[in-house]
Amino acid sequence: MIPERSNQPAGVAYSVGAYLLWGFLPLYFLLLVPTGPWEVVAARVVFSLVFCLLLLTVARGWRRIMVIIRQPRLLGWTALAGLLIYINWQVFLIGTLSGHVVETALGYFINPITTVLLGVFVLRERIRRLQWVAIGIALIAVVVIVVAYRSFPWIALSLTASFGTYGLIKKKIGPSVDAVSGLTLESFWLMPIAIVQLIIVAQTTGITFGTVSTWHTVLMLFAGVATAVPLLLFAAGARRINLTVIGMIQFITPIMQFLTGVLLLHEPMPPERWIGFIIVWIAVAVFVIDLVRAGRRGRRTRVAPVV
Repeated sequence: MIPERSNQPAGVAYSVGAYLLWGFLPLYFLLLVPTGPWEVVAARVVFSLVFCLLLLTVARGWRRIMVIIRQPRLLGWTALAGLLIYINWQVFLIGTLSGHVVETALGYFINPITTVLLGVFVLRERIRRLQWVAIGIALIAVVVIVVAYRSFPWIALSLTASFGTYGLIKKKIGPSVDAVSGLTLESFWLMPIAIVQLIIVAQTTGITFGTVSTWHTVLMLFAGVATAVPLLLFAAGARRINLTVIGMIQFITPIMQFLTGVLLLHEPMPPERWIGFIIVWIAVAVFVIDLVRAGRRGRRTRVAPVV
């Protein structure tokens, strides 16, 4: 279904808002220091669930979630989605709090291309020639980073693999699971993991929540809001604009993360790393050119007169 033109400005605004907030997340989580990544992710799970339960109550969404609960197949998909988003959150926090924000940006630069690959090999979708070119260039970039920088970019590849597969599952369950219900169930499935992590942290480094400062405690409490709001904005935008537009808007996030890592956090960027990123950006440019060309062809097809 083609989104109504009157809804497109709102859709763009929602989507830009989501990706801007995701772009600021590294700075937000850095404010939580000295809290470590394991405690932050556990808090993120707990407070996301609390926030979503409040939203369900205010928006009277309990009926929708009960419909999902009665379908074991859908429940299974939400559990798998929860596991994948947990991996994504944990790796992202480890990268952010260990001085690897630039590598997290690399993962999200590659993510759109990973999504295309999943579409080809899992959904048996056919892709255009330029998309194959972009995939090939991205693979060359990864090889260059591994060989020249002598470091396997596990953070970047874990982020793109987990979020790409998460997006694939969200696409599969489609309109059967709305954004709030989905995030609620995903957070619910992750509660046992969060509890175990908090117990381990308490017995090793110690829980920092409520012990650092009032401001730090407030920021920890809002970790759930910082998690849920961009996801809800994204869901609202995706319903109103074409996937092509979303594909171009999503590069806001890795650009912001890259600038944060290089300009604000002064992470090292030796020549070989710049070479790897430049090759990635060439792949991204090819990918965006293909999206623009496909979008123009689609518009010409829609406005063509019927003879």
